Amino acid sequence: MAVAVRGGRIGSGGGSVLRSFFSYRIFVSAMFTLLFLATLSVLLSSHPSHKDAVVETAGNAHVRRSFLAWQSDPVKTRLELIHNQANNHIALVNAYATYARKLKLEISKQLKMFDDLAKNFSDLQLKQTYRTALFETEGAVDEDVLRQFEKEVKDKVKTARLMIAEAKESYDNQLKIQKLKDTIFAVNELLLKAKKNGAFTSLISAKSTPKSLHCLAMRLLEERIAHPEKYRDDEPKPEFGDPTLYHYALFSDNVIAISVVVWFKMRPIQGGAHIEINAVDNFKFLNSSYAPVLRQLGSANLRKFYFETMAENATKDLNNMKFRNPKYLSKLNHLRFYLPELYPKLHKILFLDDDVVVQKDLTALWKIDMEGKVNGAVNTCFGPFHRLSEYLNFSHPLIKEKFNPRSCAWAFGMNMFDLDAWRREKCTKQYHYWQNLNEDRTLWKLGTLPAGLITFYSTTKSLDKAWHVLGLGINPSISMEEIDKAAIIHFSGDMKPWLDIAMNHYKHLWTKYVDNEMEFLQMCNFGM
Repeated sequence: MAVAVRGGRIGSGGGSVLRSFFSYRIFVSAMFTLLFLATLSVLLSSHPSHKDAVVETAGNAHVRRSFLAWQSDPVKTRLELIHNQANNHIALVNAYATYARKLKLEISKQLKMFDDLAKNFSDLQLKQTYRTALFETEGAVDEDVLRQFEKEVKDKVKTARLMIAEAKESYDNQLKIQKLKDTIFAVNELLLKAKKNGAFTSLISAKSTPKSLHCLAMRLLEERIAHPEKYRDDEPKPEFGDPTLYHYALFSDNVIAISVVVWFKMRPIQGGAHIEINAVDNFKFLNSSYAPVLRQLGSANLRKFYFETMAENATKDLNNMKFRNPKYLSKLNHLRFYLPELYPKLHKILFLDDDVVVQKDLTALWKIDMEGKVNGAVNTCFGPFHRLSEYLNFSHPLIKEKFNPRSCAWAFGMNMFDLDAWRREKCTKQYHYWQNLNEDRTLWKLGTLPAGLITFYSTTKSLDKAWHVLGLGINPSISMEEIDKAAIIHFSGDMKPWLDIAMNHYKHLWTKYVDNEMEFLQMCNFGM
């Protein structure tokens, strides 16, 4: 009997209740839609075109007038803005009308569907067979008829629940919000996964040796072995120890990169410049008993950190992926901290990375007053970025005590070193002290920049940014004006100019200095 009573209520008043309910929902949805579109229209109409103002007449004719011609008459300018705003709202109203018609059609279908469902419930309980056998009898209820009635009611209830559940999604704001949150979360998870996989793939592309570069190294080695008489090392020239000359130091095993910064030995530079090529093994003082980093680089734990990390684990922490780079195991990467020992007779030396291009004369760097500082470098900080807090672990009590996390970082790549001040400040001893403390990588991860920031913490002089423009291997937004003014441009980042992943709008700044006519480059198919 309870089912029959509820069915009767739906049949008698359900249609009007549903209409009131849906009318309210339509009204609320329409108001929010109108408010959103109106706000968007106001925002758009507040930024008129600065080239041509378009006036639309009733006949849909367009009369173009130069906006610049109207700037001298503020009244006409105001008229133009008002007219544009009116036209924008005409488009708004038309768009809303189209949306409302579509919404009305969908709602009318749902209204008919629910009306039919309510009528079905009413018709079921008014069915003559059921009224006679179940509701109007004074005797016992026929159980067979009751079972049939119950089956039909349950079928209709099941249908009603499905329809209501489907309609509820359209009108239940909380359900919509939750569904939207779930969708955003799922998309964000996919995006994060894609970013990690992309970063890992990019890292592999950036740190692997290209086939052409490997070919070049092998060809040059083959040439030297085949013709040793052509490439005998000359005796050290006195010019390399002459402190009155300008000296540059560059440490690299990338032949093509070095050829851009300096040149190949078989294509000597003109103008009295001298090039000395040394192997790391020539510096006998560099051994594990003297240099802590060499002892650490040979440790089993450090090699396990690099070479026993699975690809799926390497992508878990994007911030630490770059530190798992075997280049940090190279002695070449740490030779910069031994410049006074490498060149004991010199007073100053300019250090260059192998991924730079020298665009202008650098002799003025030797005339800069270093004010007793050891390292002349370009600062890289802006706003809260590139501060010491990004490179050092300030949760370590010793780092927290000795250094300011807000101090500005600077860049390796072009550094003027006063070797006399270096010796006076005992910077190499400081470097050894901190490198020993960081054997477990708790003060900083790896790399030479954090070690340099600590070693030269209070002995660095800031240079004008025009000397050294960085980021051409990572930042696509550096202006050509800034690049043209720079004495040195630095392809810092993973997208080196000799790789396929290099940024095309910067790559030509490097490739134009490559000697493409050299036979070894042609043999190795360098795609410059």
